[in-house]
Amino acid sequence: MMGVVLSRTELVKIRPQMKKAGKRVVFTNGCFDIIHRGHVDYLTKAKALGDVLVVGVNTDGSVRRLNKGPGRPVVEEDDRAAVMAALAAVDYVCLFDEDTPYELIKSLVPDILVKGADWSVHDVVGKDIVESAGGSVQTIEFLPNRSTSKIIQKIAETAARQSK
Repeated sequence: MMGVVLSRTELVKIRPQMKKAGKRVVFTNGCFDIIHRGHVDYLTKAKALGDVLVVGVNTDGSVRRLNKGPGRPVVEEDDRAAVMAALAAVDYVCLFDEDTPYELIKSLVPDILVKGADWSVHDVVGKDIVESAGGSVQTIEFLPNRSTSKIIQKIAETAARQSK
């Protein structure tokens, strides 16, 4: 089954059904600009922590405010959300326009909040919400040398070599 892109309102509406069915909801978030093996590995590991994986995806405006680099995001938000929803591990995708996913986490109240191991658990946005509701915050190691920034750098270097 393919994942579904939902608005925050739609996601909040179906959350009680997940709870009633005893489903453990895992939440993670990110820009997911150019999907690569590191993303797939990370999301697969996140999904293994529960029953339903919800991914918050930064809107284009939110990505620009994060200063990910010139020309970012490369891929527009609707396309990033659609590609994310097509991944086997992902059940639901929700775009968020804020600088952090705090309000989305507050609306959803997932059972498990996941971030990459480059984050300290104490610094994970939404930790207070999830833990006060009896949930947990976990981190996942990234595959080494896999990042959107490295892909963009490699493309730029290749283009520079070819233009000489």
